[in-house]
Formats: sequence, C-alpha cells, structure tokens
Amino acid sequence: MWKTILRRVLIMIPELIILSVLVFILSKQLPGDPFTGSINPKSSPGQLHHLMQINGLYDPWYQQYWNWVIHLFHGDLGNSYEYQEPVSAIIASRAINTFWLSLVTMIMTYVIGIPLGLYAGRHEGKLQDTLVRIYSYVTMSVPFFVVLVLGCWIFGYDLSWFPTTGSVSPQASGFFGVFISRVYHMILPATLGALFATSGITQYLRSGVIDARNSNYVKTAQAKGVSMDDIYQHHILRNALLPIAAFAGYSITGLLGGSLFTEQIFSYPGMGLLFLNAVNFRDYTVMTALVLLYGLLSLLGTLLSDIALSVIDPRIRVE
Repeated sequence: MWKTILRRVLIMIPELIILSVLVFILSKQLPGDPFTGSINPKSSPGQLHHLMQINGLYDPWYQQYWNWVIHLFHGDLGNSYEYQEPVSAIIASRAINTFWLSLVTMIMTYVIGIPLGLYAGRHEGKLQDTLVRIYSYVTMSVPFFVVLVLGCWIFGYDLSWFPTTGSVSPQASGFFGVFISRVYHMILPATLGALFATSGITQYLRSGVIDARNSNYVKTAQAKGVSMDDIYQHHILRNALLPIAAFAGYSITGLLGGSLFTEQIFSYPGMGLLFLNAVNFRDYTVMTALVLLYGLLSLLGTLLSDIALSVIDPRIRVE
C-alpha cells in the first residue's frame, strides 16, 4: 500500500502544475484589475498605470507565472492586493476559522446521519423509516442557501438566539471567553450545515443496511442463532459503512475548503468568504493560492477515501 500511496502522491505533482497554469491564465482573463476604485476613486489613469507596471501586471502571463513559481519555491505566495498582507498569513488566519466551523459541522453530520441511517434501515417499511425518509427528501429538495437564509432569519434575527455575523464577539476577552464566543458563533451555521448534509449519509447508510440484511451471510448467522444485535454490530454495520467511508476523505479535506454559502450568509471570516472577496476584487495572488489549495485538498480527499475503504474492508486494496 505504501508504494501505491507514494505513486499517487507523485502523480499529484503534474496535476497540480496543470491546475496552477489553468487558474493563472483564467484569472488574468477576468475583466478589470485589482487597483481601480480600491485605492482612491479619484485616482488618475497615470497612477493606476504606474501601479499595474510596478506589480508586473503588464508582463505576459507566462512571465508572471514564472515569477510566481520562483517565489512559490521560496515559500512566498506574494502579497494580497486588497489586504496588503502576505497571502500565506491571510490564508492561515482564515483557515483556523474554517477548520473549526467545518470540524463541528462534520462531527454533527455523522452524529446525526449515522444513527438515522441505521434506524431507518433497521425499520424498513415502518413508520420510523417513513419519517426518516421524509426528512431526507425535504433536506435534499430544499436548496442549501434557502436553509441558511431561513435559519439565519428565524434563529438569528427573529428569535435572536444566535449571532449572525463574525466568528468571535468583540467583547470577548481571555482564553475561556474567546472560546465560548467562538463556539456560540458556530452553533447555528454548523447545525444548519449538518442538517443539510445528513440526507446523503442517511440514504446511503439506509440502503447499505437493507442490502446487508438481505445478504446470505446474515441469513446464515440468523440460522445459527446469532442475535440480531450482534449481527448488526459485527456484520451489517461494517459493510453498510463502506459508502460512508468513500466520502470520509472528502469530508476531512473539506475542513479547510470551507463553505461559500455558509460563510457568505453569516459573514463568517473563513476560506470561502476569502475566495469570494478575492474574485470580486481581482486579488489574483489570493485567488491563485486558494484554487491551488482546493485542488490539493481534492486530490488528498480521493486518496484518503481509498485508504479508508481499504481499512474498513480488507478485501479492497488501493490500486
């Protein structure tokens, strides 16, 4: 397996190079520039021309790309045109917020989705199964941004139970106070995200439980007098978790990817909101670095999912 993992990692290198070239070219094709209207609305064309020239934005794209690669190998992702700070420092500060929000969302998703899927599969065709399926169909049919907007309006503005902007209250002080404030700000967006994400896990796990329960090895275990609790625990659950394991890698790498909808609606200072602002303000350095990071996370997610599948089911081997 280790040789296969090493080979997969080496294959990622040309894929990331191709991705970086594509995103670099496409970002330069966007209309506008990072300076018009962002420094002074009354800036003269000569001042804007000077800024474009000293930042090398008039150079051919391949020259700009080569300069970016040289700086990248020196650990320099460049400076943000919008924030006037190093890109690495901006991404690091936003990644912390996104990591904790996504971690809480992922934990809540599996805590809610796995029991619901097992419960529905075990009571196939009964009232319990029908109620779980109705819940899954509703969450799958309603667009995610609608759920976020309604939740923000009802629980944030109407009932005023939770904050609707930021990640930490400005009045929070001390380690304990900041920690409580951070958790308080994450409860509503994480809960809404988890409720929306559980539909897929619930349906996959329900189908896996039903298929495993009707398999020959389960019937053989029943004929031998094995209790249903032991059958579910040692036979059905392990096989039913295979579809869930296939998405586990993407869930883990999504901890740094962030959610564009969630962070935009709740004004949560994370990676998703940073990417949207970078596109709006033509912040090429931040945009390129984030897309490259997202590509790396996607490739790692594929590898982690394959590894998780091989761990749960030894018959599956990473090829």
